[in-house]
Amino acid sequence: MEVVQPKDLEKYYGLAKRSHAELCRQKRIFNARNRIIGGDTEAWDAQVCDQKIKEATEKARQETFAAEMRQNDKIKCILENRERRDRKNLCKAISDFQQSFQKPESRREFDLSDPLALKKDLPAWQSDLHARNTISGMQKFMGEDLNSHERKKFQQEQNREWSLQQQREWKIAQADQKCAEDLYMKTRLQFDETAKHLQTLESTTRKAVCAAVKEFNKSQALESVEKKIQEKKQEQEDNLAEISSLLRGDLLSENPQQAASSFGPHRVVPDRWKGMTQEQLEQIRLIQKQQVQEKLRLQEEERQRDMDWDQRRFQRARTSLLLERQRQRQQRDLRRALDCSNLSLAKEQLLQRKYMKDVCTNHPTEDYFTQFNTSSR
Repeated sequence: MEVVQPKDLEKYYGLAKRSHAELCRQKRIFNARNRIIGGDTEAWDAQVCDQKIKEATEKARQETFAAEMRQNDKIKCILENRERRDRKNLCKAISDFQQSFQKPESRREFDLSDPLALKKDLPAWQSDLHARNTISGMQKFMGEDLNSHERKKFQQEQNREWSLQQQREWKIAQADQKCAEDLYMKTRLQFDETAKHLQTLESTTRKAVCAAVKEFNKSQALESVEKKIQEKKQEQEDNLAEISSLLRGDLLSENPQQAASSFGPHRVVPDRWKGMTQEQLEQIRLIQKQQVQEKLRLQEEERQRDMDWDQRRFQRARTSLLLERQRQRQQRDLRRALDCSNLSLAKEQLLQRKYMKDVCTNHPTEDYFTQFNTSSR
């Protein structure tokens, strides 16, 4: 049993439309009265009706496509959520397995990188007969290892325990992996059933849409006939109402209230406005005079404020200039005093050097030092 698709309906509708248009064209061509007098209003109305039917069909087709797109988006979101949840569960299972069965403390070589090895280690020396004494300890020279048999036996037992432990951990990991795979397969099957159910609903919806489109086309054909009759009747009523409205309206009767706007008393309708009244003009002139006076007052205040600010800036500049001059005078006075002090010190040093030179020339060295010490005291 074949299912009618929207494209089949479109194809049949196009064929029917072309055949109907051809029949109408033949009627117009072979009707000498309509061909000679003027335009064919019935053909124009038929074209308008056909265009409306085509637009309604196109709208229904677009709505069908939109419904299918929404359905596909919903399925895509469900599949993406499923994949994201599966990936998250797998990562969580791997992390839990590593934290539970692959701890750093359970490794055989953990003692080589144990950060607390020095704290856990025993002292280097406890007694002369201690089993941890090495050859480099220079405490025990026997030439043979007396505990080799026990040590080998202990190592074999330890290796056996490690092997059994690894086998147990491997079996547990395999069981967990199998359980996770079973759970994953069950989830995938469940999602597949959901997708299959959604696909079935989609096909059912598509069939229902096709049936609805078919019924819609039939109803549109009936409505077009009824609408044509109603439009003709409504057009006659509108023409009568328009004639009566023009005869009784404000436009032809020159009603002065027709310029009033429904948005407020201060607004008018531009195409009906006859001009402002004398009171409105007087009020506008009064407001303009008030605005001019207010602007002059603001300009005067601004000018007065600028003058005040200019006077303040001038006063500050003058004060800063006086302070700068006073500072320069003080610096000159200090420089003069410093120069005088330096000059006096230079004279004293020159006299002292001259005196020392004369003393060194006229007296022996011993008498000079004695005299110098005496003079210093």
